[in-house]
Amino acid sequence: MSGSYGKYIGNELKYVTQILDSENPENKKAPFVGKLEKAFASRFGCKYAIAHNSGTSTLHTCLAAAGVGAGDEVISPAQTVIMNSFATLHQNAIPVYADIDPDTFNIDPKSIEKNITPRTKAIIAVHMHGLMADMDPIMSLAKKHGLYVIEDSAQCVLGKYKGALAGSIGHMASFSFENKKHLSAGEGGMVITNEEGLATVIRKTGGLGYKTLSAGQSLRQLLPSDFQDPHYKRHDTLGWNYRMNELTAAVALAQLERVDFLVARRQKVAGLYREALEGCDWVIPQKVPPGFENSYWTFTVKYEGQAAYGIKWKDFYDLYKKNGGDGFYGGLSVAYGEPVMQNKPFLNRYLPDDKVYKDAFNYKNGSCPVAEDIQPKMMQFKTNYRNLEIAKQKTEILRRTIKEIQGK
Repeated sequence: MSGSYGKYIGNELKYVTQILDSENPENKKAPFVGKLEKAFASRFGCKYAIAHNSGTSTLHTCLAAAGVGAGDEVISPAQTVIMNSFATLHQNAIPVYADIDPDTFNIDPKSIEKNITPRTKAIIAVHMHGLMADMDPIMSLAKKHGLYVIEDSAQCVLGKYKGALAGSIGHMASFSFENKKHLSAGEGGMVITNEEGLATVIRKTGGLGYKTLSAGQSLRQLLPSDFQDPHYKRHDTLGWNYRMNELTAAVALAQLERVDFLVARRQKVAGLYREALEGCDWVIPQKVPPGFENSYWTFTVKYEGQAAYGIKWKDFYDLYKKNGGDGFYGGLSVAYGEPVMQNKPFLNRYLPDDKVYKDAFNYKNGSCPVAEDIQPKMMQFKTNYRNLEIAKQKTEILRRTIKEIQGK
């Protein structure tokens, strides 16, 4: 959309144009990746921010920094994106799934505790739909058992827990700049941490293992003069090319400059949904406990219309669309129910054929009963409307749809 409702109406064009001017000395003097990292660290009150090319590579480097390796276990919520599992598998480790809270839809600390074994190395606390997980008990468990906690904050920019920003409590935190996220640069991601040792491993793991890299130094900064020497040895650890490019960094920086406005607008839209649901006890919003602040990546509800009125999930979806509403997403499949986790094509290909792995992937229905019950009932409504008048129209259609069903 054009005008004041546009998606990229800050400094995005200005910054990208500067990069495309190859003769501009500022590009070498102050690369945008470095600018973005510095600004992100400042905004989130942390010592180190390391830019990545996606919000999946961020998880991979965090697990590497946590020392996760062959045969280790990593606990994550059963109902979330599959990337947590994939990053774990790429470290030759074993995904273990904890159940979720029936009201907040986030990982249940009690279920985490039940799943901790001597092999457990890390917990990925995913902040779903804009709401932070219950971090105090999670951090207590981590301290008790000597585990690392990685906050997956891809859906929770500026979400808060007892006054603390999402990403500021765990040992490391991962963010995503994918197209639908709060900060949208098409792709890209960021890791933040306050620990220099972790930041150094993250930087080197995502930067092809260059030995010159450090916690606060991007490869785009000036390299030593002997870098051109034929006898110079460049790499001292295993790494991947997860570095962010300058164009992505330029767009992400401009988005970061507007982050408070972008999040506040989603929260306003969420308020409209809440008004539309007043008096309805069968479309139940994600619970926001006292002390939490939801940044509303989506406005997510639990749908009980089939039990209350005999209206199936898909029938409600079709009626809302027929009445002029936008479509909405269902909840992602419980991770261990995905074909890749059931068929296990990674065994004998990525992971060795030994007893540790053969006995590890016996994921069965009923393992996380709360997640399995709630996931088919989830509805995720859009919050990233750039025009609040349109948002009002759509939420009013939701209200009328609910009244129509209740009136039958």
